[in-house]
Amino acid sequence: MTERVPLAPMTPVDEWREDLAAWGIPEAILTQAPESPWSHDPAAFAADDTIDRDSISNLRALEGLGAGGTVLDVGCGGGRSSFGLVPPATELIGVDASASMLASFRESAQRLGVAAQGVEGKWPEVAGQVGKVDVVVCHHVLYNVAEIEPFVRALHAHARRRVVIEITTAHPQSAFAPAWWHFWAINRPTRPTAETATEVIRSMGFDVTVEIGPRPPMARAAADLARQIPSLRRRLCLASNRDPELETWLRANPIDLGDRRSATLWWDVS
Repeated sequence: MTERVPLAPMTPVDEWREDLAAWGIPEAILTQAPESPWSHDPAAFAADDTIDRDSISNLRALEGLGAGGTVLDVGCGGGRSSFGLVPPATELIGVDASASMLASFRESAQRLGVAAQGVEGKWPEVAGQVGKVDVVVCHHVLYNVAEIEPFVRALHAHARRRVVIEITTAHPQSAFAPAWWHFWAINRPTRPTAETATEVIRSMGFDVTVEIGPRPPMARAAADLARQIPSLRRRLCLASNRDPELETWLRANPIDLGDRRSATLWWDVS
């Protein structure tokens, strides 16, 4: 009789990967989508006058910078997570897989008169193109990262003083769960959460501190219904002829992307 070998318990990293996989879009819905559901409107991530310099994440990054220093912004978008650090930050490096997001990042840097470099590509694949900085920030990216361990280790390896990560306490796509049920009769998952991410980072040996607070405001364009409709249409894999129905639903069920809490996960680098 063959002896059964017990399965090894799942690690926090395994749980994170499995939880994220549950957010996959069913193949039948994905194949009929007219546009990629993963694209974003750069205007919704622009570095405009709504940036909250006094958010928990910004304050922790500013503490790490002290009198000044360099900042690496991974998944920078238009730079909302790093331009609030200028000054005292003297130089910014933005990494993003989107060329249009990086163009917005560079335009904002020029407008603010701060030295900035943009690196196009996915983290940590492009980590070798970036040197060490004083503070590394990474806002609202982690839920897109299935292989979280190499991603976080690369953040840590590039920081001299501190790493600051910001994510919503619940998966950001949770806000669209009612829409998925209305248009596709699909229930969406509830994990992973910021608590899951904290468990993962602690399991990697980093002494992470977690602070929960209101999510900082989004760019003004994110609240524009005319922009929300095509954005949500893409996310839901709908065709443009569904826009009237989508607008009617949105007016009756407004999605407030700012009405969620954020978790700031930070640790110092010795």
